[in-house]
Amino acid sequence: MKKATVAIVGKPNVGKSSLFNRIVGERKSIVYDEPGVTRDRIYASASWLTRTFNIIDTGGIEIENKPFQENIRAQAEIAIEEADVIIFMCDGRQEITDDDYLIAKILKRTKKPIILAVNKIDDITLSSNAYDFYSLGIASDIVIISCNHGIGIGDLLDKVISLLPENEQEVEDDTIHFCVIGRPNVGKSSLVNACLNQERVIVSNIEGTTRDAIDTAFTREEQKFVVIDTAGLKKGGKIYEAVDKYAAIRALGAIDRSDVCLLVIDGEAGIREQDKNIVGYAFDEGKAIIIVVNKWDLVDKDTQSVQEFTKKIRENFKFLSYCPILFVSAKTKQRVHLLFDEIQRVYNNARKRIATNIVNEIILDAYAYNPTPDFNGGRLKIYYANQVSTCPPLFVLFVNDPTFMHFSYRRYLENQIRERIDFEGTPIKIICRERQ
Repeated sequence: MKKATVAIVGKPNVGKSSLFNRIVGERKSIVYDEPGVTRDRIYASASWLTRTFNIIDTGGIEIENKPFQENIRAQAEIAIEEADVIIFMCDGRQEITDDDYLIAKILKRTKKPIILAVNKIDDITLSSNAYDFYSLGIASDIVIISCNHGIGIGDLLDKVISLLPENEQEVEDDTIHFCVIGRPNVGKSSLVNACLNQERVIVSNIEGTTRDAIDTAFTREEQKFVVIDTAGLKKGGKIYEAVDKYAAIRALGAIDRSDVCLLVIDGEAGIREQDKNIVGYAFDEGKAIIIVVNKWDLVDKDTQSVQEFTKKIRENFKFLSYCPILFVSAKTKQRVHLLFDEIQRVYNNARKRIATNIVNEIILDAYAYNPTPDFNGGRLKIYYANQVSTCPPLFVLFVNDPTFMHFSYRRYLENQIRERIDFEGTPIKIICRERQ
């Protein structure tokens, strides 16, 4: 299912990040419970009432060697390209500036719904300031908010929900959808071409439901696949490539519609912080992930090269310790054929359902062997366990008090499950419920 996307745009210091944090709520940027393993978050999954959607924060993006106005223009235009609904934020404590008019002019060119949110109106005496922004000619209605005090946020989200397109439901079949994600110039499109050219059994080319992705369906050994290439925006220009963080945003829609995500890393250039940013969304969404090291033919290798690079990946991607790693060359097609068996395996693992008696045997054996520690003023008691869903596998533990579960013990239980059951490539989620 493809989720709708909402973008927050505006000039600097109007409160875009504050609004983003308000909407996102308690979600944190830490993806692993150890110090130092964090990543920037300029995107997240959020929900309001019955709808879930992607939210993009365009604040804090810098384009080197570009004048300030060009920075604003890039933010607004990228948001236009990616979003279904756009929140245009202005500062209600300032007069309208040339930057506001510039952004309004850019936004007027799109037919997408735009909500004008005037921020920093936390005093009734300032309300009249908001009406000046009608002169921007960007919206027939203005939402008055204060991110610092939470005023008007609910009204804003009600407006957002009313303008979101309907969710697009995927038709259930045995086709495996996989996408290729990664930083620019790591060889994503080359890898897609290597997969398709090697198989030569293309069924059809389908225009993607995202504006920058093309879905290509093909068949290999009677298994149907759809590969989603996320490379590039339709609008050309170096300015888009300069905004490296937006490589992650361009991949959001493709990740939503995929069963398996291939994170492509440049074997020659090595690991970059942006690799974590991009794969972080797939991790948050519970997608099966395979790490693919491309351009391995260009690396000066010895007998320890694979082990050393694997070690670097495990150190930098601690939250992806369950993911398999493949070393390939899209250019020479070396080991590309191994991708399909791996995609099928992690796809099956993500859909795997374990019998309740086996789940209980694993969990209760682990509990008996290593009892829970004291935490939050008590000790967790596990009475019963059950797998309730797949993609990713979700296990519910019925306990005396969920607040007694320490994150390290949850990880211990996950490791015990993985030792007994092959869940390589897919995350596992464990939640606690109080036994009634």
